[in-house]
Parts: sequence; C-alpha cells; structure tokens
Amino acid sequence: MASNIGRSSSNSNKGKIPWLKWWACIFFVYLYGPIAVLIAFSFNDNRIAQVWTEFSTKWYVKAFSNEAIQNAIINSLIVGIIATLFATLFATMAALILSKGIFKGQTLCLGIISLPLLVPEIATAVATLSFFAAINFPLGLTSIIVAHIVFCIPFAFMPIRARLAGMDATLQEAGRDLYANDVKVLWHIILPQLKPGIFAGAILAFIISIDDFIISLMVAGAGATTLPLYIYGMIRLGVSPEINAVSTVLFLTSLTLVGAYWFISKQNESNNNVH
Repeated sequence: MASNIGRSSSNSNKGKIPWLKWWACIFFVYLYGPIAVLIAFSFNDNRIAQVWTEFSTKWYVKAFSNEAIQNAIINSLIVGIIATLFATLFATMAALILSKGIFKGQTLCLGIISLPLLVPEIATAVATLSFFAAINFPLGLTSIIVAHIVFCIPFAFMPIRARLAGMDATLQEAGRDLYANDVKVLWHIILPQLKPGIFAGAILAFIISIDDFIISLMVAGAGATTLPLYIYGMIRLGVSPEINAVSTVLFLTSLTLVGAYWFISKQNESNNNVH
C-alpha cells in the first residue's frame, strides 16, 4: 500500500519542471511590464513622460481635443470599417464556396487565401506598393482601404471557415427535403448558424486593420494619416504623455475587441460541442 502511494506521488511529480512557474512569471512581466508602464505614465501630470509627479487625466483631454489626432482617428475608423465589411464579405463567400468541395484546385485556393498569414508583412506592403505604382493607382485613403481589404481577408476567413466546418449539415438536408431552394437554405439555415463566425471574423479583421502600420505606411498618400502613422510621427519627436494616452486608448480598444473575439470563439466551440 505504501509502495503504491509512493509510486503515485512520484508519477505525479514526474512531469513537473522546477522553477517553471517563476520563469513564466518573468516572461509575463517582461512581456506586459512595458505596457503597464505606458498606461501608468499616461496619467502622469508631468510633461516629461518618464518623471512621475502626480495623477492627472489632462493628457487624454489634450490628446483627443487635438484636431490632427481626431482626423487620424476618423481616418482609421473609415479604413477599418470599410475594410472589415468588404473583407468579411469576401471571406464569407470564399468559405461558402470552399466548403462545397465541388471544383478542382480547392486545396490550392485555400493555400492562396491563407498565404498572407505566412508572408512577412513588409513583403506584402512592398508588393502592394509596386502593384499600385504599376497600374498608376493614386495613393491616399482609398489605396489604404484596398490594401487592408486584401490583407484582412485571411484573418476574417479563419473563424468563418472554422464555424462552417462545425455546422450540422443535416439541417441543410432537412431544408432541401422541405423543398427549399439554395437561396432559402443559405438565408434561413446557413447564415443564422454562421453568424457568430462572421462576427468573430469581422472583429479580427477590424483589429488587424485598425492596428496596421507597415502596409499603411507604404501605401498612404498625402493627408491619409491613420492613427498608427500619427503615433509614429509623434514618437520621432520624442515620447510624450500624449503619445502614452493615445497608445493606451488604442491598446485598450484592441484588448476589448480581442476579448470579444475570444468570447465569441468560445461560444462557437460550446455550440459545436452541443451539436
């Protein structure tokens, strides 16, 4: 009996790595410590960003009453919303077509859609700029929108395809047995089930678009300054509490959207397990 207890305790400790918890803590401090410092100093009353004096929210008021920052936020929202709508639409159509498996080259098409996830973003940015130059496409807000649509499609495609793969095909068969045509099956059966995946894909595409810097820097024209580009321009003049305030709001916005995406993904997994 004692030998069995000793054997079970040794087995339970066999897979544990000494000091793993401490290394994990060090990793998370290294990863999120700078973000915590940025958020803390965004409430610093001192003009010198690295010298703390007292708590204040004046830099948030000053930053978001700045007309240039307001224009950059509006540009980012215009680009993000339009790119999200079109990227999600194209990703949904691609997922629906690829789920049918009725044509040759399906695997090749899937690889092409997923390719931007593997290619370095700087290569994508340079290629996009070269393409715009070759066709004499004017650089500006429109060029950023077009580039973001193409770049965001794979990110919207992933959760939509995952949701589509987990759907119950018998419901579609039941609809056809009740003499519903393909349009009615799509509208009344497929899309209602696919809605969480579409929403999750849209959130992910919006996050990628609103945070993008490299592609926007390459294809932006005069007057087409998005928020990441404006933050970069401010940093070149030195770190200030205004930059900390704007960066904090951008970080919290992205964090909120990522949390919403995670929650929707978990809901999709639970729904798939129920079915």
